[in-house]
Amino acid sequence: MTDALKRLSDEGVAIWLDDLSRKRITSGNLAELVDESHVVGVTTNPSIFQKAISSGDGYEQQLADLAARKVTVDEAIRMITTADVRDAADILRPVFDRTDGQDGRVSIEVDPRLAHNTAATIAEAKQLAWLVDRPNTLIKIPATKAGLPAIAEVIGKGISVNVTLIFSLERYREVMDAYLTGLEKAKAAGLDLSEIHSVASFFVSRVDTEIDKRLDALGTDEAKALKGKAALANARLAYEAYEEVFSSDRWVALERLGANKQRALWASTGVKDPAYKDTLYVDELVAPNTVNTMPEATLEATADHGQITGDTVRGTYEQSRAELDAVAKLGISYDDVVQLLEDEGVEKFEAAWNDLLKSTEAELERLAPTEA
Repeated sequence: MTDALKRLSDEGVAIWLDDLSRKRITSGNLAELVDESHVVGVTTNPSIFQKAISSGDGYEQQLADLAARKVTVDEAIRMITTADVRDAADILRPVFDRTDGQDGRVSIEVDPRLAHNTAATIAEAKQLAWLVDRPNTLIKIPATKAGLPAIAEVIGKGISVNVTLIFSLERYREVMDAYLTGLEKAKAAGLDLSEIHSVASFFVSRVDTEIDKRLDALGTDEAKALKGKAALANARLAYEAYEEVFSSDRWVALERLGANKQRALWASTGVKDPAYKDTLYVDELVAPNTVNTMPEATLEATADHGQITGDTVRGTYEQSRAELDAVAKLGISYDDVVQLLEDEGVEKFEAAWNDLLKSTEAELERLAPTEA
């Protein structure tokens, strides 16, 4: 069942699970995925935590204890989510040690309500790193305009970062620049660059969802022929940018000091359109030194019938540019699409966080001890 997953790993694609819950930790499921399905990392986001905590499995005792202490709902959520991340990080610690810190990572995101506040994002990232207190944690910071200087500052303090919600090629280049700036800050502060790691989460399926919708609205044969091509083209050109930046003189100078490349991570890799093969964004995004973070359904589909045929990214750049150009010639604005997706991404995570606040607050009230 896992031959395809092994082939994927052998091609240089690290398989990370895009999900976490206390039940997954305590049942032994996460350890099983690490042992048997080549999973070497975990990513979380506000939507994942909202789903996990709202399901109630395994959280009642901690919620009761927090209610007895009369903590705020914000503090309660941070205590619950950092506990899960800490326990997951401990399960993945052997992978972290075996790979010299490259994998075995668990990501936790800054409060999405801070996405447009640089100073608050920096403060929250430092607090999360302190709370989890595990070397194999990645702090997730969204690639908003306000997030870019926060990324540089946090990396400069020696905290490893997962940059999330990247949709555009231009923003991706800005993210890589922020990472290099952060490494230069860390160097100036006398930190060991070899201990700092980062991934850049480039979102895939949502690009097709939005552009396909606009192609459908046009309704022409030419438009229909381009459906399902933009997301892969966009991601493949991101890898071209990665190759360019991480072969530059600026990078080479940092690499000599022990710095690690910021790997491209393919996020949002579960297909949204049932007409597409469910392993599309795995099979077609195979390239060395990348990460693919998958929902469990995509992981299982890849294990069952994934078609891993080697590198499917390098050598595609000219065709990828032609496909994005063809979309633009039909009047669909790339800049408009990627900005919309970034705005929607922040809004969706904020909405999930607000739902989590409400449901947790209700649980704290329900479990609060009655006053004598």
